[in-house]
Amino acid sequence: MSSPAPVDSSGVAELREFLAECDLTTSGLDAPGTRYWISRDERGRVVGSTGFELSPTTCDALIRSVAVASDARAAGLGTELALFAITAARDAGAQRAWLFSRRSGPFWQRLGFERVPTESLAEALAESPQVALFRATGQLARGVAWARTLS
Repeated sequence: MSSPAPVDSSGVAELREFLAECDLTTSGLDAPGTRYWISRDERGRVVGSTGFELSPTTCDALIRSVAVASDARAAGLGTELALFAITAARDAGAQRAWLFSRRSGPFWQRLGFERVPTESLAEALAESPQVALFRATGQLARGVAWARTLS
């Protein structure tokens, strides 16, 4: 397994395809303030992704797109990718990490996240492309939000 490699503008289409296969949001992947990475297997196939959107103040980061290919799960790659994004967000100046997850709450709790009111996330990251999309499509009302302090 390769270390996560940054996704540049030429890799956004490949990231979008992988996230669609994993049933994750693909909107806003090339928006300003977003950073993404992918992991590949020995054959060069994308097997994992991670990333975040940084708020304009850089105080808050929305962790996004932590995904692992179904045949590469249960080997710790998801945890590795999540921790990679958390560390990168902290290194970029974020003091708090946020995320949406309806399906993976226990996973995120093991990494120190606590469930928070969705509106708290939406206020902290009001300019986030994902928050804007969720507001426009009504998904925000159905969203489950999580947060943790980065220290």
